[in-house]
Amino acid sequence: MKIKETMLLLFLALVLSSVLAAGAQTCAADLEAKCGGGFSDGWEGEFFPGIPKIKYEGPSSKNPLSYKWYNAEEEILGKKMKDWMRFSVAFWHTFRGSGADPFGAATKSWPWEDGTNSVAMAKRRMRAHFEFMEKLGVDRWCFHDRDIAPDGKTLEETNANLDEVVALAKELQKGTKIKPLWGTAQLFLHPRYMHGAATSSEVGVYAYAAAQVKKAMEVTHYLGGENYVFWGGREGYQSLLNTDMERELDHMARFLQAAADYKKKIGFNGTLLLEPKPQEPTKHQYDWDAATTFAFLQKYGLIGDFKLNIECNHATLSGHSCHHELETARINGLLGNIDANTGDPQIGWDTDQFLTDIAEGTLVMSSVVRNGGLAPGGFNFDAKLRRESTDVEDMFIAHISGMDTLARGLRNVEKLIQDGYLAELVRKRYQSFDSEIGALIEAGKGDFETLEKKAMEWGEPSVPSGKQELAEMIFQSVL
Repeated sequence: MKIKETMLLLFLALVLSSVLAAGAQTCAADLEAKCGGGFSDGWEGEFFPGIPKIKYEGPSSKNPLSYKWYNAEEEILGKKMKDWMRFSVAFWHTFRGSGADPFGAATKSWPWEDGTNSVAMAKRRMRAHFEFMEKLGVDRWCFHDRDIAPDGKTLEETNANLDEVVALAKELQKGTKIKPLWGTAQLFLHPRYMHGAATSSEVGVYAYAAAQVKKAMEVTHYLGGENYVFWGGREGYQSLLNTDMERELDHMARFLQAAADYKKKIGFNGTLLLEPKPQEPTKHQYDWDAATTFAFLQKYGLIGDFKLNIECNHATLSGHSCHHELETARINGLLGNIDANTGDPQIGWDTDQFLTDIAEGTLVMSSVVRNGGLAPGGFNFDAKLRRESTDVEDMFIAHISGMDTLARGLRNVEKLIQDGYLAELVRKRYQSFDSEIGALIEAGKGDFETLEKKAMEWGEPSVPSGKQELAEMIFQSVL
């Protein structure tokens, strides 16, 4: 009897150990997989089983799934790199980007997608998103409301869909440092917004947009979001012949003021951000560039309620460099967040590519350093894989490359500050204003009569070289 009992116990132990082993294993990201531990949405196993947690390995590493320049805990110029950067994953491009373009159908077919726009699919996608962030080592994300949850037949049903997905996101955030860098409402895709949202000629659309922003702001606040973004892709005009521009601008200002009021009402302490763009999809958008948006905010008394979310690709579309837009925002106290992407100079539209140019990354970081950082804003990768990049690991490689580019830029800024040559060149260029008369001018006391006397006393001024080539040489030496 004892032998039989012992054999039975050994058999049960063997069965139990194999069950535990099966539960601990991972399997490919596949809807057909039959590993244990599936979720209520029908998913089984890991979403990225072949991808390890991305680690810093230094510039000499040849491992594409490692950081060469971004070392999160390393201190540069008095702050940890992670605190300078505050990186964020953009949900829409990373998990909703299909590879489709105006001339071709979708090319991306991620293993976890089932081809539906259901709430169950949205929840599965959210789980994949959190696994992606955990492996990438990024603890912020940003989203459009309609990208994380599908539209319903009514606004009430749509809100219920969003609540269900947001509840899952809240659960997945629990016990982690993960939270949204910002949220926003998608006020450009649906046909109701074809004439704009806050600038629509239809009051019903204006009201619907207000309800959508109200809800999006609430869920951003609920998830611990640090900012809220307004991108007015349809806030503009196609033709002035059928447009009352003054009335539309007034309406947009009233809409933004109502948003600022509601933010205070619900106790949301996040920064409200406007994202300038000159055109696309609208022929002319009212927040053309940083300077135009600054003037709008000043006119309508909204300075203090809003800052700017500068996107590098939008800067070039408006005829500026990203550095110019960042500096325009910075010197006016409006630099709040950066959409880290770039465009292709041979292509005339918003291509949303990951930023990989070291020189541009260095210029971007020089503005961030001069701004003292971006908190509570940060960098979000409003960038997408190329249409031809279709491997799951490409999602990681693209983000690693973008993060390393900006990290390398930060290291280059540190070199420029330490050697001081470029700063000294700029100081010397303006040193004549360090004189007594220069100080009077900068204090607003340089009246024309006094300046005329000085001009007659000094005679023809001597104008020194601007030393542009030397400045460029110094800059290039740190890249």
